[in-house]
Amino acid sequence: MAQQLIGYRSTWIEKLARFGYISKGIVYSIVGLLAAQVAFGSGGKTTDTQGALQTIVSQPFGKFLLALVAIGLIGYVILRFVQAIKDPENKGTDAKGLAQRIGYAINGFIYAGLALSAVRIVLGNSNSASTNSTQDWTARLLSQPFGQWLVGTIGALTIGLGFYEFYQAFSAKFRRHLNLSELDDSERKLVMGISRFGLLARGIVFCIIGWFLIQAATLSDASKAGGLDLALQTLAQQPYGPWLLGIVALGLIAYGIYMVIQARYRHVMTR
Repeated sequence: MAQQLIGYRSTWIEKLARFGYISKGIVYSIVGLLAAQVAFGSGGKTTDTQGALQTIVSQPFGKFLLALVAIGLIGYVILRFVQAIKDPENKGTDAKGLAQRIGYAINGFIYAGLALSAVRIVLGNSNSASTNSTQDWTARLLSQPFGQWLVGTIGALTIGLGFYEFYQAFSAKFRRHLNLSELDDSERKLVMGISRFGLLARGIVFCIIGWFLIQAATLSDASKAGGLDLALQTLAQQPYGPWLLGIVALGLIAYGIYMVIQARYRHVMTR
């Protein structure tokens, strides 16, 4: 009986986790779609994941749709904490394994914040999503002892995450987590191409955000910090900006599709 209960619980965690990947994919796809509209001169706006939530709730049946996204994000958070604490992927307790598990936990806390924002918006607190949230927490950190070092370290780690996304894209090591046996060669190539494009775009955005944080730390000026929305705005302001923004925007849409691919084909281990 105990084994049956554990198996039942694990099955539901897996289903929630897969739903969570879909929710994450929806959020990134909306960010990419809005940015692509800006790049192609057909409206839209540069926004971040919080802005994507506001976009969802503004649609017909928006609160219902956002509630579904919030449930999915909660499922994704549960998966990350299970991966960090129970270690179903057997990362181990050596330095590399602990670093990966800590990364899972940090990722869980980040998306817990996004899920909480979604819940608050559904409940009617439309002010829960702040476009200046990156600057807000940067200012709080800078006001602490060694604040510049903290912000600079976070910036460097964010750039490191960007290069890790590049590594994943070029090495295609994410492929080992996917069961693509039911696809033919052309379908597998398409899946891999979309996934790599999405990882590259996300890596570019991470590197820009990390650079903003390093600037904020160096100058002790929180206004220099910025999140996904400012990163996209910065791309748009460069020479050939619409082209750069368009490529990254399409890449973020591809990343959203990659999350759906994860939901469908990933080996999700919860025990």
